[in-house]
Amino acid sequence: MTEASDKAGAIDVLVVDDDFMVARVHRAFVERVEPFRVVGTAHTGEQAVAAVDELRPDLVLLDLYLPDLFGLDVIPRLRTAGHDCDVMVISAATEADTVRGAVRRGVVDYLLKPFEFEDLRLRLERYAAQRGRLLTTVVRGQADVDRVLAGSFVPAPAHTLPKGMSVETAELVERALREAEGTLSATECAARTGVSRVSARRYLEYFHGTGSAEVSLRYGATGRPERRYAWRA
Repeated sequence: MTEASDKAGAIDVLVVDDDFMVARVHRAFVERVEPFRVVGTAHTGEQAVAAVDELRPDLVLLDLYLPDLFGLDVIPRLRTAGHDCDVMVISAATEADTVRGAVRRGVVDYLLKPFEFEDLRLRLERYAAQRGRLLTTVVRGQADVDRVLAGSFVPAPAHTLPKGMSVETAELVERALREAEGTLSATECAARTGVSRVSARRYLEYFHGTGSAEVSLRYGATGRPERRYAWRA
């Protein structure tokens, strides 16, 4: 296969984060999802602008707390330079003004740190599907426009559950979260609801993805940090 044909089906990504180790983790996450591939990393706003100019990525994973520029200020500089790459914000910034500013600048998604691979995988796959619709659609009327916009940066209706998930189990997990004093782990949620830990984790992550629940990490003496969930009041 030639380099040109190999690139044809790929979605090239630039990872921007001021922390070298975090950038390395994000790079590893992205490269586990087809058809994405990381073409470079940057650790400052100026490096990000220069890297986009040189590498011409399709998607930029953009941290906001950069040492020289606020991440959102990178986006208009890219547009002024004529770059039309998409931008997905990955940041710990939870201020409403920052989220609104990101939306106004046209970001395709906004993922809060800390997160795990599955959190990013879901958003990358959604982005790839949306990108595919944009590249292949033929607009003959409003229905075609609606189909293209179906995957844009808007939350799903509250009653819509992914395939394989039941309303009854979702209600059990929601009740457990609402009644918990503090936070719950997937194991604790499973014990309270009677479902398996794997199922509990899936529903907890669903609520986190829709913004109904928030996640915090509890670090122990050894091993991976424990993800703990709380219902948003």
